[in-house]
Amino acid sequence: MLFHRSGSKKKKRKHEFPTAYSVIIIVLVLVQLLTFFIPAGNYATVSYDQSAKDFAITMPSGKVKHEPATQKTLDRYKVKIDAKKLIDGTIYKPVAIPDSYQRVNVKKPNLREAVVQFLTSQVQGIADSIDIITFILILGGIIGVIYANGAINSGMQALSEHIKGKQILLIVIVMGLIALGGTTFGLAEETMAFYPMLIPVFLEAGYDTMTVVATIFLGTTLGTLGSTINPFSTVIASNTAGVNFARALPLRIIMLLVSLGAGMLYTIIYAEKVRKDPSKSLVYDQYEESKKKFLAFDSQADKGDFTWRQKLTLLTFVAGFLVMIWGVQNRGWYFTEIAVVFLAVSYLLFLVSGLSEHRFMESFVSGAADLLGVALTVGLARAVSIVMDESHTSDTIMYFFSKQITGMNKLAFVWVLFLIYIVLGFFIQSSSGLAVLSMPIMAPLANIVGVDRASVIDAYNWGQGYIGLIAPVGLILMSLAMVNIGFDRWFKFIWKQLVIQFVICLIFLGIGLLVY
Repeated sequence: MLFHRSGSKKKKRKHEFPTAYSVIIIVLVLVQLLTFFIPAGNYATVSYDQSAKDFAITMPSGKVKHEPATQKTLDRYKVKIDAKKLIDGTIYKPVAIPDSYQRVNVKKPNLREAVVQFLTSQVQGIADSIDIITFILILGGIIGVIYANGAINSGMQALSEHIKGKQILLIVIVMGLIALGGTTFGLAEETMAFYPMLIPVFLEAGYDTMTVVATIFLGTTLGTLGSTINPFSTVIASNTAGVNFARALPLRIIMLLVSLGAGMLYTIIYAEKVRKDPSKSLVYDQYEESKKKFLAFDSQADKGDFTWRQKLTLLTFVAGFLVMIWGVQNRGWYFTEIAVVFLAVSYLLFLVSGLSEHRFMESFVSGAADLLGVALTVGLARAVSIVMDESHTSDTIMYFFSKQITGMNKLAFVWVLFLIYIVLGFFIQSSSGLAVLSMPIMAPLANIVGVDRASVIDAYNWGQGYIGLIAPVGLILMSLAMVNIGFDRWFKFIWKQLVIQFVICLIFLGIGLLVY
């Protein structure tokens, strides 16, 4: 802390918003406290047992019984889905059985046990997220190598000549492509790989790091919010609800375009304001630091020379992205497979970068260290889900809300259901997990009210997508950690967009009642 010389007062310490890690810890503490007050309970579930070739019925007590894998079995349990979709793995998670909720006798932890659970869940969260963490650290190492090779420095100089006067296209193209990935195959955590590559591009164009987060994060979040053929949300939710997802596709496409258009325009207005006057940036105090960090590299190459090794380095890096996207979309890859791809990329970079063995390893380790904070954020966020699962409170929250929306008129039903999914989406971050838990419960309620089940799918998609814009246990804190921006600054940027997206969702839910 700095002090003035004799006779002067101490400088008042500036209040700072908690870091990403502290925000997650605060949320974890709140969830831990809720477990003392929310009763434990479970729905019975049905899943397909591959080894026994039958349906495994897990009772609320945890007892498992096996029954024939037939449609008749599902009908008897009032699970209105096609048995084939469970058998062939289209629906791969246990499906909740309607009207099966029961309180379970789970001993509430005392203070000592709660503290132990609080600490243990964080370690367990890091352990359970090791595939994602490994991917992030390998990615960081690769970025460190590319920086040391000088490829990005020279590449940015070459690119700067081509983007003058066309900066807005950067936002439109990048956000559009990422949103396309979100709406089709649920592109989300994988976007972490885009930040190191795109930050220098946006800074070179005259934008700030907030614009980078807005473009990438809004792209993926609005894309998943407006999911059209995303198998991990829209498709699995539709299958679990027993409806054809394709029937509601036209309205969802229009919703996606409107929602994404609003996000693009919002980002462009902010970005252009910053480009014309950097002092308007919400992260202006980090402006010079960001430029120094991302645009001034320790390079072996002289400025202005874009060598063949640097070009080959960047091409190898981009090839890794293309393989990742192909694998996720066509082969169902998750982070273990993605980490393997980028590990292979790191070996290729050793051959083409031109760096010595010592310099390569030094750069790789240094780059990985830069993303260690992001990796820890992932693990801490997972701890929240672990506490919810161990306390058996998720199903209780679902049961409570399901009882609140019976007997409402159609418009009130879909709007309140949207609000419910905002709350549920905060606690249950897995889109597929929320789908198989909630759809067998909520979809039949739509029939009672006289609402098409497609509207329930929309409320689910748009509700969980909406809360994803600010949920601390979601993707946002990881994204902010990539560029060292506090959550308070993100909220200052996004709050008007939150209002806009909220209104858009309500309007399209109302339109859905007329269309379906």
